[in-house]
Amino acid sequence: MDSRRSERDEEIVSKVNRGNVDLFGELVGRYQKKIFNIGMMFFRNHDDASDFAQEVFLKAYNSLGTFQGKSRFVFWITRVAYNHGINSVKGRRAAESLAESALSWEGATPEETHLKEEVRSALRKAVAELPENYRICVDLYFFYGLRYAEISEITGFPVNTVKSHVFRAKQVLRDSLQGTIAEEYHEM
Repeated sequence: MDSRRSERDEEIVSKVNRGNVDLFGELVGRYQKKIFNIGMMFFRNHDDASDFAQEVFLKAYNSLGTFQGKSRFVFWITRVAYNHGINSVKGRRAAESLAESALSWEGATPEETHLKEEVRSALRKAVAELPENYRICVDLYFFYGLRYAEISEITGFPVNTVKSHVFRAKQVLRDSLQGTIAEEYHEM
């Protein structure tokens, strides 16, 4: 058995940070499949997921000095992958948002278009005001179409926590949007 296989990730990180950079390949070998699978969740094709994995490992290597060992390395690199995935997808879909994709339709009358813009604006504002953990789960669940288990894998939240965050976020959004609609109705 290879002695490196028995070394903890954190020990390898420490050695890489002290100059034994070749050991980073051991970490890549351990987590390549996991990071590739996260890429597949975001991009749903092999080529983009492979590029994504390479970018994540490069980003992880370049910021390895920031790893403090407060959590396990697997959670740290998963978080690096998650953040990179969110930023990559946002870059690709800069003009599209949760509100826009959920409410797009063709052939709308001017009145429907105005109403759609008002609802879109209210939804965008309500989602932006959600607590970060709720917003992350809602974005991944509704906008990116990920399952609870996939969201758990990416964020490190337990599956039941993800379900709870989505449920509570929907309640907050419903209450917020009902309040916004009631306010606008009274202004008319």
